[in-house]
Amino acid sequence: MTSVRTTRLLPQAYRPLFAHAGFKRLLPALAASDLGDGMSVVAVAWLAIEIAPPGRSGLLLGAALAAYGLPGALGALLFGRWLRRLPPARLLTADSRIRAVLLGCVPLAWAAGVLHPVLYVALLAGSSVLHAWGNAGRYSLVAQMLPAQQRLAANALLSSSVSASIVIGPALAGFLAMVVSPAWLIGLDALSFAVLAVLVGRVRAADGKAGPEAAEAEGAPQAGADRPSAGLQLLRKQPELLGVLALTWFFNFLYGPAEVALPLHVTDDLHAGAGLLGLYWALFGVGAVLGGLAVGTLRRFPLWPVTLGIVAGWGFALVPFGLGASAPVTLACFTLGGLIYGPFTALSYTLFQERTPAAWLTTVLAARSAALLTAGPVGTALGGPLIALMGPRGVLAASGIATVALAAVGAAVRIRSTRRPASRPGRANGSGPCGAAARP
Repeated sequence: MTSVRTTRLLPQAYRPLFAHAGFKRLLPALAASDLGDGMSVVAVAWLAIEIAPPGRSGLLLGAALAAYGLPGALGALLFGRWLRRLPPARLLTADSRIRAVLLGCVPLAWAAGVLHPVLYVALLAGSSVLHAWGNAGRYSLVAQMLPAQQRLAANALLSSSVSASIVIGPALAGFLAMVVSPAWLIGLDALSFAVLAVLVGRVRAADGKAGPEAAEAEGAPQAGADRPSAGLQLLRKQPELLGVLALTWFFNFLYGPAEVALPLHVTDDLHAGAGLLGLYWALFGVGAVLGGLAVGTLRRFPLWPVTLGIVAGWGFALVPFGLGASAPVTLACFTLGGLIYGPFTALSYTLFQERTPAAWLTTVLAARSAALLTAGPVGTALGGPLIALMGPRGVLAASGIATVALAAVGAAVRIRSTRRPASRPGRANGSGPCGAAARP
């Protein structure tokens, strides 16, 4: 009775999700693993500094952070021949098990006094090698479990969980690190993935082939699907999906310099400390959670205009930094930017789920993750030279203006493509959970 009353308090779009037994069991485990990753953002860097040889902390810090994320792009290409054949639940389970085992070795090696920097980087790199496939398995499993009209709301919950982990995870890690070593915080992350692996197996065993498209998704792979680059090849044949991927890549790339410039803007321009920087990111995360949850309640809207509007809106939110606005004004802008950005991930994944054949979905999503894993680091690397040339405030403004220009270019390309007289059979109306206007 209590569960039914709680469900009735939810917005209408989310009620069917919490009535679905498999999704309701899976969501808390996914949220716990997101929280563990949010804690590891701090713990991985902190532990690297603790175990680094004198004078080498910066080198080990960069190597550890890179190892925790970038090998996923390599794994998406190298292991496609074998992993493409696995159903989404098994991909998510395999990634979770590897992360649980290898991340779990970090606190054990630290306690035994054998956590050498090389071993530390190797364990982090190994734990992330299937990250792209695990992420693809997560969203492909949701597409299998739920009917099409419920996927946007489900994607909104998943993306909001990630956004919430950005707010809660680092703060919780900072609090716990006053009591225990950061190595044990990484161990908690490993434990969350162990729980996720167990629950995914139980959901799969209980629900079987839950979605109407599961038989196709788990069937024999199509011709050429065993090639590592199969997902990228399919994307080249889908101009709309390729356009979304290109837009997302440049969006993330242009965000990279802003991420580098913000801490220096706080210290150099505003002459403030870490507390203000933490407040910027906390407010951004709160806005992103609220924006992500809000989009899940929508039923029918023009997807492409909304997506391009999000890109432009985030860009405009950065422009006041370059105009010398005060801290309260830019804090409000950053909060608004998070609110605007929040729906972007859910919309992007929903479009991929709608437009990709079920048998190819994990391959395409893995290729998407692999491509996007390169965008942020490239943009971040560019941030340093740009700051030396323009200063932190100038880089924030330039990032915003360039992002608005990206939205304008995307809109021009989209308008040009929709004016072409020829359209593919069965795709003219763009029906789906985002409504008849999904292909404006």
